[in-house]
Amino acid sequence: MSTQALKKEHAKKQARRPAAKKAKGPSRPDKSRRGQSGPEDTPVVTMKEHIIEIVSDSGEGAQRCGQAFGAIAARMGNGVWTAEIIPAEIQPPARSAAGASGNRIRVASHRVTNWGDEDDLIVAFNEQVLLSRLEEGELRPGCIVLLEDKWRTDNDPEIVAAFTETVERLLVDDCRVYEIPMETECLKYVPDPRRGKNMFVLGLLCGIYSLDLDIAREQIAFAFAKKDQAIIDNNILLLEAGHDWAETNLDIKFRIPPSDVSKPQIVVNGNIALGLGVMASGMEVCAMYPITPATSASHYLSEVFQNVGGVVHQAEDEIAACAFAIGSSYAGKCAVTITSGPGFALKQETIGLAVMTEIPLVVVNVQRGGPSTGLPTKVEQGDLLFACFGGHGDNPKVVMAPSDIEDCFYSMITARKIAEAFNMVVVVLSDASLASSQQPFPRPNVSEDWLAPPVDQSAVPEGAMPYDWDSRTGLARRFIPGQPNGMHCLTGLAHDRRSRVAYDPDINQEGILHRSRKLAAFQKTLKAPDVFGGDEGDLLIVGWGGTRGAIEEAIERLRADGHKVSSLHLTFLQPMPPGIKEVLERFDRVMTVESNWSDAADDDIIDEDNRRYSELAWLLRARYLVDIDCWSEVRGQPIKPGAIVRAIRERLQRKGS
Repeated sequence: MSTQALKKEHAKKQARRPAAKKAKGPSRPDKSRRGQSGPEDTPVVTMKEHIIEIVSDSGEGAQRCGQAFGAIAARMGNGVWTAEIIPAEIQPPARSAAGASGNRIRVASHRVTNWGDEDDLIVAFNEQVLLSRLEEGELRPGCIVLLEDKWRTDNDPEIVAAFTETVERLLVDDCRVYEIPMETECLKYVPDPRRGKNMFVLGLLCGIYSLDLDIAREQIAFAFAKKDQAIIDNNILLLEAGHDWAETNLDIKFRIPPSDVSKPQIVVNGNIALGLGVMASGMEVCAMYPITPATSASHYLSEVFQNVGGVVHQAEDEIAACAFAIGSSYAGKCAVTITSGPGFALKQETIGLAVMTEIPLVVVNVQRGGPSTGLPTKVEQGDLLFACFGGHGDNPKVVMAPSDIEDCFYSMITARKIAEAFNMVVVVLSDASLASSQQPFPRPNVSEDWLAPPVDQSAVPEGAMPYDWDSRTGLARRFIPGQPNGMHCLTGLAHDRRSRVAYDPDINQEGILHRSRKLAAFQKTLKAPDVFGGDEGDLLIVGWGGTRGAIEEAIERLRADGHKVSSLHLTFLQPMPPGIKEVLERFDRVMTVESNWSDAADDDIIDEDNRRYSELAWLLRARYLVDIDCWSEVRGQPIKPGAIVRAIRERLQRKGS
């Protein structure tokens, strides 16, 4: 279609669309102008799920509003997944598309495992942050838009023009636009609307989605528990004002029935789940240096760890943090160090020290976009090969990846047990999406079995050696400083069984052999992973980490359409569990879905000799000698199930052609 034809089509669509709905309060809207029923007889529409976004300039509280809305819905029994929308800059310019900050909340009458596809409803504090979401394709056709109306009458004509143009574009795109006097209403209760608008919006959403206002009041009291009662009261007043305004002035009303939840739930994000898991595992030391997006995990621990006898040590840099954790582990109990990609890179020499000395250590890498500073606030799964093979020399480590928020909790307990049972480094690969997303999951029943046994201070048998490796498993008794007869020199140099520095070829070979053999011995303890869907078929999708929910939702959609597709999700990436090759061979084709780079096979310059595969695809191809395809995105945001569906359909059509 030509440019002129496109312009004509655009003009036709504009003429067919109604004007934006000027839902001005507190008077009731003009029914004839709105073309819809008035609020007094607005029907409540029951939905299975909805995706809601709240976006604002950074610092206006949209993230807190979204988190509170998600928590309220979860407390009412809904399945919930929240995902933060975080600008790349710490303090981006106001009213800029790049500065959009907020939260996406997927609320459903069933368990939710990912942030879904496009928005059903979006609340925007200005049209520029809204425009950024529109241009990124985040609004589905017919999306309901609640937009702050103050910019339509701004003193700056350029702002008025930008606002008007954005609204017209939304209407052409079939959006239902409601202009809301957020600032006008908030000024009735607070002198600075920037410090209250988010709670007014929370009230609006509670009214629209039929959420219990008493639970909302309790959530506000919890969120502001460290503030003065006057602040809590003001925020509740704004909540009630927003709720009342929606009830009086809006003709949209939804109800999302609760999911079938029978057990008590907790609602936390992935970083807090990691912190809870650290405490539940019995680890008593967390050494860290602040880095986005991992910092909030150690911040949470710094607030509560002391209540269970734990210590958070903030070191002067990443290297010192890792060294401190290793020293703590050497003293008797396994310690954890938490970081993100650049910090993980800095820790490599000290991680190598833990490998060489066989000191148990848990390293959490909350992955973010790279390379270099990259995308500090955005998600990527780009550190898998680095985690497996980073460091110089042979550096065997266990590498595992949680797949959802609940998994973040239990992965820390598992990692600590593995580290101490095999005297190894265990790397836990979380990511920025899991770190900041919230999801309800059953409240854990804490067990003493999760904890490490007491430190063994009994005398070491005469003649025992600190590296008396078992010939089959590579394991050796762990010596704890202070044990009688256990004194020896600890070294990062090549050493013999007595921990004496040695450069003899046979001794070096022996040490590397047994450190590697521990990885093989651990692999023997793993079970084959389950296949999601049928046990055989046309296509198998293999994934790892935080993509699980989106992959499995995509598989469900495709299987409902009659396609013979299944998925396999891996928690342990090094070593891989048994039985994988047998699963791969039961499918005509295999493809990985990941959030790291891969070349598209149909790119003009790409061929069999130069194509770069995504990271799990590399590992699977090398390990099992199977021709494995891959599809990936590195957009800095979680992969949507709809995008996976489209990619799989394309592969299936390619087979049929």
